[in-house]
Amino acid sequence: MSDVPKITLNDGNEIPQLGFGVWQVPAEDTAEAVAKALDVGYRHIDTAEMYENEQGVADGLREAGVDRDEVFITSKLNNGDHEPDDARRAIETTLEKLGTRHVDLFLIHWPLPSRYGGDFVQTWKALESFKAEGMARSIGVSNFQTHHLDVLEEQCDVTPAVNQIEIHPYMLNHAVAGYNESLGIVTEAWSPLASGELIEEPRIEHIAERLGKTVPQVVLRWHIQKGYVIFPKSVTPERIEENFEIFDFELTDEDIATIEQLDKGEDGRTGPHPDKFDYVPA
Repeated sequence: MSDVPKITLNDGNEIPQLGFGVWQVPAEDTAEAVAKALDVGYRHIDTAEMYENEQGVADGLREAGVDRDEVFITSKLNNGDHEPDDARRAIETTLEKLGTRHVDLFLIHWPLPSRYGGDFVQTWKALESFKAEGMARSIGVSNFQTHHLDVLEEQCDVTPAVNQIEIHPYMLNHAVAGYNESLGIVTEAWSPLASGELIEEPRIEHIAERLGKTVPQVVLRWHIQKGYVIFPKSVTPERIEENFEIFDFELTDEDIATIEQLDKGEDGRTGPHPDKFDYVPA
């Protein structure tokens, strides 16, 4: 079993750099996938209230027989629960579904600047109270742009521990990642494989062939060497294992430069833009 590196957050807590994501994993398949991931060696699970599979994460943890304290669990606030009282009810429900007294990391999933009068500060202050009360050991944000982070820095007491944003070789997102670093915020990269669009990228295939690795392994290794936290998802046992086998090789500076030449800027984005996204579940 490979040793997954850990990164120290700005609040002193540690997070495993490689995790297992359950976005778009059906609720009925989540327990089996999580149990498999834990058996392989993952000790970091990334879920969210809007994924509707937190219960499956708890079931998978129980099936795997791994102690709760050995696993770093992240969840994220539902977009419909940004009002402080709603946010409190939401995290209490999350803890109940996960069968735990705390999550290791709780995030605002989206800033939703066109909702709630654009006031995500009240939501962040609610998360600050969750951290103070021990319901979340660390708190952070997801999909926050630099100007969103500026608002939190100006009006709040706690700097986010992480900012989970879309990053991959087709969209390096340098401005946000660099700003995160300047504020001491760890960058987590969602969609690390560009929603599968990188799988047949010839320039990465060439690197993978030389190293005797797959394209996904090379891309995930690029993220690791950039210092990002990642959590690829799959329900295929072989792919779950493959995604974990990225610590027995290194990319050269030339490899990294080749990969980063693939950047398309905003044209490489596979998900919605945070300044425009305003989805709230019915």
